[in-house]
Amino acid sequence: MEVEYFDAYRSIAARSEGLFKDNGSRFIALAYPVETEDEVREIVAALKKEYHDARHHCYAYRLGYKGDRFRANDDGEPSGSAGRPILGQIDSLGLSDVLVVVVRYFGGIKLGIPGLIRAYKTSTADALGQAEIVEKVAGKRFRLTFDYLSMNGVMKVLKDLGLTPAGQDFGLQCSLEVRVRLALEEDFRSRLAEVAVLEEI
Repeated sequence: MEVEYFDAYRSIAARSEGLFKDNGSRFIALAYPVETEDEVREIVAALKKEYHDARHHCYAYRLGYKGDRFRANDDGEPSGSAGRPILGQIDSLGLSDVLVVVVRYFGGIKLGIPGLIRAYKTSTADALGQAEIVEKVAGKRFRLTFDYLSMNGVMKVLKDLGLTPAGQDFGLQCSLEVRVRLALEEDFRSRLAEVAVLEEI
Protein backbone atom coordinates (compact mmCIF):
# COMPACT_ATOMS: atom_id res chain seq x y z
CA MET A 1 0.00 0.00 0.00
CA GLU A 2 1.38 3.42 -0.98
CA VAL A 3 1.82 5.97 1.78
CA GLU A 4 -0.05 9.23 1.18
CA TYR A 5 2.10 12.15 2.30
CA PHE A 6 0.53 15.53 3.07
CA ASP A 7 3.67 17.54 2.29
CA ALA A 8 4.06 17.15 -1.48
CA TYR A 9 2.99 19.89 -3.88
CA ARG A 10 3.43 20.96 -7.50
CA SER A 11 5.70 23.68 -8.83
CA ILE A 12 7.72 24.41 -11.99
CA ALA A 13 11.29 23.32 -12.70
CA ALA A 14 12.66 26.42 -14.43
CA ARG A 15 11.82 29.78 -16.02
CA SER A 16 9.40 29.63 -18.94
CA GLU A 17 7.86 32.20 -21.30
CA GLY A 18 4.51 32.84 -22.93
CA LEU A 19 3.19 35.48 -25.33
CA PHE A 20 -0.19 36.95 -26.30
CA LYS A 21 -0.86 39.72 -28.82
CA ASP A 22 -4.04 41.74 -29.26
CA ASN A 23 -4.62 44.97 -31.23
CA GLY A 24 -0.93 45.85 -31.23
CA SER A 25 -0.44 45.21 -27.50
CA ARG A 26 2.07 42.51 -26.55
CA PHE A 27 1.84 40.56 -23.30
CA ILE A 28 5.07 38.72 -22.45
CA ALA A 29 4.53 36.28 -19.56
CA LEU A 30 7.55 35.06 -17.59
CA ALA A 31 7.11 32.26 -15.06
CA TYR A 32 9.71 31.49 -12.38
CA PRO A 33 10.14 28.94 -9.59
CA VAL A 34 10.58 30.94 -6.34
CA GLU A 35 10.53 30.16 -2.62
CA THR A 36 10.65 33.55 -0.89
CA GLU A 37 9.18 37.04 -1.19
CA ASP A 38 12.75 38.40 -1.43
CA GLU A 39 13.25 36.37 -4.62
CA VAL A 40 9.97 37.76 -5.97
CA ARG A 41 11.09 41.35 -5.30
CA GLU A 42 14.49 40.76 -6.94
CA ILE A 43 12.99 39.22 -10.09
CA VAL A 44 10.29 41.91 -10.47
CA ALA A 45 12.91 44.66 -10.00
CA ALA A 46 15.24 43.01 -12.57
CA LEU A 47 12.41 42.68 -15.12
CA LYS A 48 11.41 46.33 -14.64
CA LYS A 49 14.99 47.24 -15.59
CA GLU A 50 15.19 44.78 -18.49
CA TYR A 51 11.78 45.83 -19.91
CA HIS A 52 12.05 49.48 -18.80
CA ASP A 53 10.16 50.70 -21.88
CA ALA A 54 7.07 48.54 -21.17
CA ARG A 55 3.83 50.14 -19.90
CA HIS A 56 3.02 47.60 -17.15
CA HIS A 57 4.75 44.82 -15.19
CA CYS A 58 1.86 42.94 -13.58
CA TYR A 59 2.47 39.84 -11.49
CA ALA A 60 1.14 37.25 -9.11
CA TYR A 61 2.74 34.59 -6.95
CA ARG A 62 1.84 31.78 -4.59
CA LEU A 63 4.34 30.39 -2.07
CA GLY A 64 4.69 27.52 0.41
CA TYR A 65 3.58 23.93 0.36
CA LYS A 66 0.15 24.99 1.61
CA GLY A 67 0.10 27.84 -0.93
CA ASP A 68 -0.99 30.20 1.84
CA ARG A 69 1.28 33.13 0.90
CA PHE A 70 0.16 34.88 -2.26
CA ARG A 71 -0.23 38.26 -3.91
CA ALA A 72 -1.69 39.69 -7.13
CA ASN A 73 -0.45 43.07 -8.43
CA ASP A 74 -2.15 45.06 -11.24
CA ASP A 75 0.69 47.62 -11.62
CA GLY A 76 -1.58 50.40 -12.84
CA GLU A 77 -4.00 48.28 -14.90
CA PRO A 78 -7.69 48.52 -13.85
CA SER A 79 -8.25 46.75 -10.52
CA GLY A 80 -8.65 42.97 -10.89
CA SER A 81 -7.87 42.94 -14.63
CA ALA A 82 -4.26 41.68 -14.45
CA GLY A 83 -2.94 40.24 -11.16
CA ARG A 84 -6.07 38.18 -10.41
CA PRO A 85 -6.21 36.48 -13.84
CA ILE A 86 -2.49 35.66 -13.52
CA LEU A 87 -3.03 34.15 -10.04
CA GLY A 88 -6.09 32.29 -11.36
CA GLN A 89 -3.92 30.44 -13.88
CA ILE A 90 -1.35 29.48 -11.21
CA ASP A 91 -4.21 28.17 -9.07
CA SER A 92 -5.98 26.33 -11.90
CA LEU A 93 -2.86 24.15 -12.26
CA GLY A 94 -2.58 23.71 -8.48
CA LEU A 95 0.92 25.22 -8.36
CA SER A 96 2.87 26.90 -5.57
CA ASP A 97 6.37 28.42 -5.25
CA VAL A 98 5.62 30.12 -8.56
CA LEU A 99 5.87 33.74 -9.72
CA VAL A 100 4.46 34.94 -13.05
CA VAL A 101 5.24 38.45 -14.31
CA VAL A 102 3.44 39.70 -17.42
CA VAL A 103 5.14 42.59 -19.20
CA ARG A 104 2.75 44.65 -21.33
CA TYR A 105 3.71 46.79 -24.28
CA PHE A 106 0.74 49.02 -25.11
CA GLY A 107 -0.29 49.01 -28.77
CA GLY A 108 -2.32 52.21 -28.79
CA ILE A 109 -5.79 50.63 -28.67
CA LYS A 110 -7.53 50.11 -25.32
CA LEU A 111 -8.67 46.52 -24.84
CA GLY A 112 -11.28 47.09 -22.12
CA ILE A 113 -11.41 45.09 -18.91
CA PRO A 114 -12.67 41.81 -20.51
CA GLY A 115 -9.91 42.11 -23.13
CA LEU A 116 -7.26 42.71 -20.46
CA ILE A 117 -8.45 39.76 -18.36
CA ARG A 118 -8.28 37.51 -21.44
CA ALA A 119 -4.80 38.80 -22.38
CA TYR A 120 -3.27 38.33 -18.92
CA LYS A 121 -4.96 34.95 -18.50
CA THR A 122 -3.94 33.65 -21.93
CA SER A 123 -0.30 34.81 -21.80
CA THR A 124 0.09 33.28 -18.30
CA ALA A 125 -1.50 30.00 -19.44
CA ASP A 126 0.97 29.94 -22.35
CA ALA A 127 3.99 30.45 -20.04
CA LEU A 128 2.84 27.80 -17.56
CA GLY A 129 1.94 25.47 -20.43
CA GLN A 130 5.60 25.62 -21.56
CA ALA A 131 6.90 24.90 -18.05
CA GLU A 132 7.96 21.52 -16.73
CA ILE A 133 5.74 20.73 -13.75
CA VAL A 134 7.60 19.05 -10.88
CA GLU A 135 6.63 17.64 -7.51
CA LYS A 136 8.27 19.34 -4.55
CA VAL A 137 8.38 18.06 -1.01
CA ALA A 138 8.14 20.46 1.92
CA GLY A 139 10.81 19.93 4.52
CA LYS A 140 12.98 21.44 7.24
CA ARG A 141 16.74 21.44 7.66
CA PHE A 142 18.31 20.32 10.92
CA ARG A 143 21.81 20.30 12.37
CA LEU A 144 22.50 17.26 14.53
CA THR A 145 25.24 17.30 17.15
CA PHE A 146 26.23 14.05 18.90
CA ASP A 147 29.21 12.19 20.32
CA TYR A 148 31.08 9.32 18.70
CA LEU A 149 29.35 6.70 20.83
CA SER A 150 25.99 7.75 19.36
CA MET A 151 27.19 7.69 15.74
CA ASN A 152 25.80 4.24 14.87
CA GLY A 153 22.43 5.04 16.40
CA VAL A 154 22.16 8.35 14.53
CA MET A 155 23.20 6.81 11.21
CA LYS A 156 20.71 3.97 11.65
CA VAL A 157 17.81 6.42 12.14
CA LEU A 158 18.86 8.40 9.04
CA LYS A 159 19.08 5.18 7.02
CA ASP A 160 15.70 3.92 8.29
CA LEU A 161 14.04 7.21 7.31
CA GLY A 162 15.84 7.41 3.95
CA LEU A 163 17.61 10.68 4.85
CA THR A 164 20.89 11.76 3.28
CA PRO A 165 23.32 13.58 5.58
CA ALA A 166 25.28 16.61 4.34
CA GLY A 167 27.82 19.03 5.80
CA GLN A 168 29.37 16.35 8.00
CA ASP A 169 32.00 17.35 10.54
CA PHE A 170 33.61 14.75 12.76
CA GLY A 171 35.86 16.84 15.02
CA LEU A 172 35.75 16.71 18.83
CA GLN A 173 31.99 16.46 18.47
CA CYS A 174 30.18 15.00 15.50
CA SER A 175 27.77 17.14 13.57
CA LEU A 176 25.88 16.87 10.31
CA GLU A 177 23.01 18.53 8.49
CA VAL A 178 19.97 16.83 7.05
CA ARG A 179 16.77 17.84 5.30
CA VAL A 180 13.68 16.11 6.68
CA ARG A 181 10.34 16.01 4.87
CA LEU A 182 7.54 17.40 7.03
CA ALA A 183 5.66 14.12 7.11
CA LEU A 184 8.66 12.47 8.82
CA GLU A 185 9.54 15.27 11.26
CA GLU A 186 7.74 13.86 14.31
CA ASP A 187 9.23 10.39 13.88
CA PHE A 188 12.68 11.91 13.24
CA ARG A 189 12.54 14.09 16.38
CA SER A 190 11.30 11.31 18.68
CA ARG A 191 13.85 8.74 17.47
CA LEU A 192 16.82 11.10 17.80
CA ALA A 193 15.80 12.87 21.03
CA GLU A 194 17.93 10.56 23.20
CA VAL A 195 21.08 10.44 21.07
CA ALA A 196 21.56 13.85 19.44
CA VAL A 197 20.96 17.57 19.90
CA LEU A 198 18.69 18.85 17.10
CA GLU A 199 18.78 22.42 15.89
CA GLU A 200 16.51 23.68 13.13
CA ILE A 201 18.46 25.73 10.57
